Amino acid sequence: MGQIKVILPAMGEGIFEATITQWLVDVGSEINEDDSLVEIATDKVDSEVPSPVKGVLHSILVQAGETAKIGQEIAIVEVKGKTEESQTSTLEKAPLAEEKPVLIEQKLIPIPDLDSSTKPAIPYKLNSGVFLSPLVRSIAHTEGISLAELEAIQGTGVGNRITKEDILKYMSERTSGTKTVEISVSAAKIATTSTGGFEVIEMDRMRKLIADNMVRSKQVSPHVTSFHEVDVTAIVTWREKHKEEFQKRFGQKLTFTPIFIDAVVRAIKMYPMINISVDGSKILLKKQVNIGMATALPDGNLIVPVIHSADELSISGLASRVNDLAQRARNRKLLPTEIQGGTFTITNVGTFGNLSGTPIINQPEVAILAIGAIKKRPAVIETPQGDLIGIRHQMILALSYDHRVVDGSLGGMFIKQVADNMEAFDGTHWL
Repeated sequence: MGQIKVILPAMGEGIFEATITQWLVDVGSEINEDDSLVEIATDKVDSEVPSPVKGVLHSILVQAGETAKIGQEIAIVEVKGKTEESQTSTLEKAPLAEEKPVLIEQKLIPIPDLDSSTKPAIPYKLNSGVFLSPLVRSIAHTEGISLAELEAIQGTGVGNRITKEDILKYMSERTSGTKTVEISVSAAKIATTSTGGFEVIEMDRMRKLIADNMVRSKQVSPHVTSFHEVDVTAIVTWREKHKEEFQKRFGQKLTFTPIFIDAVVRAIKMYPMINISVDGSKILLKKQVNIGMATALPDGNLIVPVIHSADELSISGLASRVNDLAQRARNRKLLPTEIQGGTFTITNVGTFGNLSGTPIINQPEVAILAIGAIKKRPAVIETPQGDLIGIRHQMILALSYDHRVVDGSLGGMFIKQVADNMEAFDGTHWL
């Protein structure tokens, strides 16, 4: 038998470590390739690490509650029919994300020796099974918070985990005597603070990340938004005519999204300076066209899965990727790499019946396109016989762009090209 070492994979720029939250497979259990082995948590996303091969989980090298570095070995899988030599020669470590110096403003909290016999032990799990991160354990130890107190804290993290903010809030309330209660909203428990005149609902971890990113984007990029009305009658007509055939032929539901993405991708090829990012005084022109699509989650939060190399996909290929990413996003099954590396983002505000909006740029990109609701409107139709009034399917596009590097001329020409691509759609390149 041979052995495969499971490596903690790279999870995007700026992520250098992850906490093991829960092993999903016991030592000695048989596993298939791509079966989920372990749940991990980072500051940006919670995810699962799959098995690279079919075999038996031989040993766990990093226990639940411990932190591992990107590229570190976390487990060993035993594989039948392979020798140690062949396994060693074929073993490749996951490529590390490019590590750039990052200055992080943070509060330094001393991490005590939690395993010392002279100090009270803080377990990595509560009696309820809720995971306690090393940082939360450290704060609890330092501040003298008992296990019973930890059991009473309502965590706002994924799986009701106690976050740093939760325990710091508890410490503040313990000092001031503020009462914390629970209310039920859409079958989910949310920590609230009763103050007499109103209730303060604590943001969950994802909402805090979204809030921080939105503020940072406005601070970094001077936003300008251009609007353009587009006639999508040809797209609406073609989709209505071919959606059943498309479903039978490709096994995919045909929405407007892959058609819109295709129009954007072809416009980016004509105006590649939209597909850039800024690094100080340098402009980074991206060779890949990776389209992010903003997706609303059932809990009201937002995530942006990325279609990598979208310029290499046909409309049927885009439809497959769109449907797959959207479904797994709503089920919280996205991999960390699937929300990283975007170069341009599309958000469909028309899903909620909105005519238009002024979207905020998804950093470090320099532009984002909001697509409004499709509405029937009377419009002037130019014909060789003269102008006519007809009912057309109209939609408003709104492009927000970073005015540091995208001027009004480029932004205006780009959004017009997207509109022209949509209006010229005839379905000839849908395979």
